[in-house]
Amino acid sequence: MTTPLLFATSSYQYLATSLVAASGWQAGTIDRTTFPDGEHYYRLTSDPADRDVVLLGGTIDDQETLELYDLACGLVAGGAYRLTLVLPFYGYGTMERAVRPGEIVTAKNRARLLSSIPMASRGTQVFLLDLHVGAVTHYFEGGIRPVHVYGKEVVVAAARRLAASHGGDFVLACTDAGRAKWVESLANDLGVPAAFVYKRRIAGDTTEVTGVSAQVAGKRVVIYDDMIRTGGSLLSAARAYRDAGAVAIDAIATHGLFPADSLDRLQASGLLGRIVVTDSHPRAHKLRGTFLQVDSIAPLLVEHLIRNR
Repeated sequence: MTTPLLFATSSYQYLATSLVAASGWQAGTIDRTTFPDGEHYYRLTSDPADRDVVLLGGTIDDQETLELYDLACGLVAGGAYRLTLVLPFYGYGTMERAVRPGEIVTAKNRARLLSSIPMASRGTQVFLLDLHVGAVTHYFEGGIRPVHVYGKEVVVAAARRLAASHGGDFVLACTDAGRAKWVESLANDLGVPAAFVYKRRIAGDTTEVTGVSAQVAGKRVVIYDDMIRTGGSLLSAARAYRDAGAVAIDAIATHGLFPADSLDRLQASGLLGRIVVTDSHPRAHKLRGTFLQVDSIAPLLVEHLIRNR
């Protein structure tokens, strides 16, 4: 069996380097040019013919999604006998279902787009990490096989590291009751209490916290959520736990997006000691530092990729 050949979109070169180091696979190369009118040129300078190919990318924006699509089509056309798409972050999670008449389910449409990639002769798989909504796997069509990778072991390791700096005693919490089951499962694995906040929607996107489910007075709290975008929900929850008597609050998330100055605002709030996320999103990798600690998902991804080959 030949060594897999690993390619990556422009935004995920940093993670491709980690995957190659963790797996020993061969790194594929691509020649890229952008024309004055914005058109993109791609040329595979590593031959994928008769190779087991892994393509790393993410739907972090429309350009990244199209680059992923174009490269995938080119790899199959170039003769890859098996294609594995690795999407550490699957975007468009806000629109995973329609709530009001006329709303377009973008998450489903992106899955349909990726499902239209020509099928490699020995099959095509897509690996997705900690989806905001697990049902997204059912949006893929045809012969493509979706695999949902859970990042629990990375999250648990981060929580234990934070706990060690806190003397080992803390409460694992979430930003709202909707994540309660997931946080309870993590808390059971860690052997610590779980907590969540109750929210009431006032109007539109405005909510207020009406209560906290557990006793956190005098305790350290670690808040977990699958994704931190601007951090509004995280700040509301952190404020509620602080008002309930928590003496220190940290946060863990699988995906950290942090658009614009949102990370600065989180730090300036003074509510959080540290935030730990994975490198599933290029923005988190770029912003990592003392306040934002970033753990690599490369070993986890390699483990699942090898298991499913």
